[in-house]
Amino acid sequence: MGPRWRWHFLVVGCALALAACSESGKPAAEAPPVVATAAGVEMVRIPAGWFVMGSDAPDQVDERPHRVWVDGFLIDRFEVTQREYERLMGKNPSRWKRPECPVDQVRWPMAAGYCNARSREEGLEEAYDLKTWACDFAASGYRLPTEAEWERACRAGTTGRFSCGDGELAAHAWFKDTCDRRPRPVGQKAPNPWGLHDVHGNVWEWCNDFYAEDYYARSPERNPRGPDSGNTRVVRGGYWNSRPDHCRSSYREHQNPGYTDVCFGAETHGFVGFRCVRRPR
Repeated sequence: MGPRWRWHFLVVGCALALAACSESGKPAAEAPPVVATAAGVEMVRIPAGWFVMGSDAPDQVDERPHRVWVDGFLIDRFEVTQREYERLMGKNPSRWKRPECPVDQVRWPMAAGYCNARSREEGLEEAYDLKTWACDFAASGYRLPTEAEWERACRAGTTGRFSCGDGELAAHAWFKDTCDRRPRPVGQKAPNPWGLHDVHGNVWEWCNDFYAEDYYARSPERNPRGPDSGNTRVVRGGYWNSRPDHCRSSYREHQNPGYTDVCFGAETHGFVGFRCVRRPR
């Protein structure tokens, strides 16, 4: 590793250590390392471990709390930007065009296609069969996070409603109380304790899983991947016009994936983007 990269990792590591401080001023946990991909995209190495997924919110019947183990994985530090999406895919589908903002108005197959394109660029195995939409979790390339992976990364070892304190959401998220009715450039708000930006608000984020209201009641304890089939796919994190409650770490939403133009609703999908994950090498 050359001096330039050693300096890069030193600076990033210091920033993440500061971001990991809790409201008491003490580190909530040691921040995991940041890895730069061949294309320069920053990813955070999320450690394997147990956590309690879901919540005991009485009005959220699909959030039944349950203990889950998730293997270690890498996840994008930022939501995929319009600049990065257009660089690989040749076009920008976003309604609010600005290169440094998250790509929006993304159908689920478009996100899966981007994952495959990013894998090809780096000589990795493609995770998605674009005819059946099946995901090969053993592939070395990029894919969308499972719902369990997304929540583990978002929570970053925390157990509250948000990965920050309830009174700190405005410093960490673009949502109804802080935004001017459009997505904002990634990384402007404070990160969660593990260095991930915009996990609360800005744009909803696609997960790989199909949605089922009762899935948590029958979910496997280790590495759950959602139901085998369904009509909608999970989205997480809330968006720029969400109420705070919809930005919670455990809040579940779902959207029609838009496999064809006929069932694609731009008025809904205009609020959805994504970030990628892959297995550590």
